[in-house]
Amino acid sequence: MISRRTLLLALGASPLAVRAALAAYPERPIHLVVPFAPGGNADVVGRVVAEEIHRALGQPVVVDNRGGAGGSIGAEAVAHSAADGYTLLVGSNGPLTVNPFVQAKLGYDPLKDFAPVALTSYVPHCIAVHPSVEAKTLGELIALSKTKPVNIATSGVGSATHLTLERFNAATGAKLTHIPYRSGGQLLPDLLAGAIQAAMTEFSIVFPQHQGGKAWIVAVASAQRPKLAPDIPTFIESGVKGFTASSYIGVVAPAATPAPIIAQLQKAIAAGLTGDTPAAQKLRSMGSDVATGEEMTPAGFGAYIKAEYARSAEAAKLAGLTPK
Repeated sequence: MISRRTLLLALGASPLAVRAALAAYPERPIHLVVPFAPGGNADVVGRVVAEEIHRALGQPVVVDNRGGAGGSIGAEAVAHSAADGYTLLVGSNGPLTVNPFVQAKLGYDPLKDFAPVALTSYVPHCIAVHPSVEAKTLGELIALSKTKPVNIATSGVGSATHLTLERFNAATGAKLTHIPYRSGGQLLPDLLAGAIQAAMTEFSIVFPQHQGGKAWIVAVASAQRPKLAPDIPTFIESGVKGFTASSYIGVVAPAATPAPIIAQLQKAIAAGLTGDTPAAQKLRSMGSDVATGEEMTPAGFGAYIKAEYARSAEAAKLAGLTPK
């Protein structure tokens, strides 16, 4: 699809006409691609953000789940879509800053093919176990994995939680067997049923089950204990020195998207999440931390992505991961 801006320029439209076309944005529904299956952290946060963009800009925002390949399928589709502001990506660790180090053939460049719009939030990773598992602490789980097979699910090969698991096994000598799913939401039913023994997942995904006694979070990979559950120790407290990990969520657009459109989208997201708004309260109630004002800007999110990219490169190296 050729964007209106591209068509106007091709037809020799004046700069004034181009500005008028951009000022009319958006004139139709916006598609927000979530590159994972429904139910996971990216999907949940994406739907909250979609509602805020709709509220501010007045057009429907259609959430389009395109899971697969650790987020690469959906990310590639957005990278090669028209840069007109009508197709956006819920960007997260996997497609933006993890997949380049675990997937040999990406159909996009995460640092060149996207224009950052805004970081929205981040949530720490944690390990949760089924109540039938003998281990109730992180140390006990590590020890158990060295004496008998213990399987542990993540959101998929190349996902942020997969990389965290690899780092964890390398740092502790644990022998947890990886079982990849397509999203945090998809692994949850099997964890609750006992089909899998444990999960490395986002705190927000499994916290309600921890509260209900259907799963047990043995530790959270944050610098401090979560405010929603101060009884849950950190990995650091549990003996894994300096170990933190989280999943971030933000919105990006195709790289050539005009700056005025990026600005409109950023303003809509920031308005919905800044302060004690209902959307911000919802994210915090799920265990997420809302991004700072600077992180919610294109420049701030861009810097955040570059820093995470560098951290993922180092983590992949420490874990012995190579693109396949």
